[in-house]
Amino acid sequence: MWEQTGGRLDALVQAVGTAHSIHGTAHTLRRHNPNLHVTAVEPAESAVLSGKPPGSHKIEGIGIGFIPPLWRRDEVTEIVTVSTEDAKAMARRLARDEAIFAGTSTGANIVAALQVAKRLGEGATVATIIVDSGLRYVSTDVFRT
Repeated sequence: MWEQTGGRLDALVQAVGTAHSIHGTAHTLRRHNPNLHVTAVEPAESAVLSGKPPGSHKIEGIGIGFIPPLWRRDEVTEIVTVSTEDAKAMARRLARDEAIFAGTSTGANIVAALQVAKRLGEGATVATIIVDSGLRYVSTDVFRT
């Protein structure tokens, strides 16, 4: 990410499953930019990192319903919630408009990254990760028309 942005990265946005990936990525990027803005993403329906009760959602791979043992709140700047419907809609939009065939956790990452970019303003560089393929969602309602 650091190289791809030419050493100009202001924010990392990443969905949280076990929390190990977001912390490892943030730790490495903060070696280059100690002021990196780090946003954790979780399902709005199960926003336990935000202090809400667990609930049912359909954003696979994230929002496990309890605080992950590896979670370190002090290492993220903020937590953003994304609804299952918004994550699904973004996954469909990515496939239709950008030819990026990804699933709902990627959809959630993009929704949150766009929110962060808007808040940080023009000129800010915000990165996220396309974490999954859309293949596992073909038989679900994500890509049904």
